[in-house]
Amino acid sequence: MNWPASSGINEKDRVMVEGDENGDRDMKHKGRFTKIGKSEKRMYGPKGLLVCGHPEEERTDFLKLVDKAGLAGIRVFFVSSHDLGTNVGDILTHEKEAGSAGVSNMPRAVIMSGLTHNELHSLMAAYREAGFARQIWATLTHVSEKWPLKDLLNELQAEQRAMETKKGNRTRP
Repeated sequence: MNWPASSGINEKDRVMVEGDENGDRDMKHKGRFTKIGKSEKRMYGPKGLLVCGHPEEERTDFLKLVDKAGLAGIRVFFVSSHDLGTNVGDILTHEKEAGSAGVSNMPRAVIMSGLTHNELHSLMAAYREAGFARQIWATLTHVSEKWPLKDLLNELQAEQRAMETKKGNRTRP
């Protein structure tokens, strides 16, 4: 499946949080941006990062920025096109980091799982500082972990377009 290039969402101190505080939502574009505070509160899921759409030549630099953000040792899964039909939660529980050598023809996105709010902020700041291309940032929920990766990416892109449209409508007289 080929997706259009994604400009991503990279707003300071904001991340796509799917659903309400309990993670409840369906796939009808009800996701929203929610300000994530600075705290040691841990988000849902096993600790790890699903990294989509990063070319192989950037992956070593991405791992360096993860270390710089204070997340040395976190499991990082560079998902490949082969993983698109796999449920997100299943990818995060693989014994080995999946897709590290595969092609990733998908939107640029990082799906964060099990990080604290402070770790999320540190990772996003390190990413911005490193100068990588914009991408979609999202957090795992107990609902989205059951979705195939391709469905989650499609939903995140739809939510991104909706937010960009809404933002564009606010700036018009």
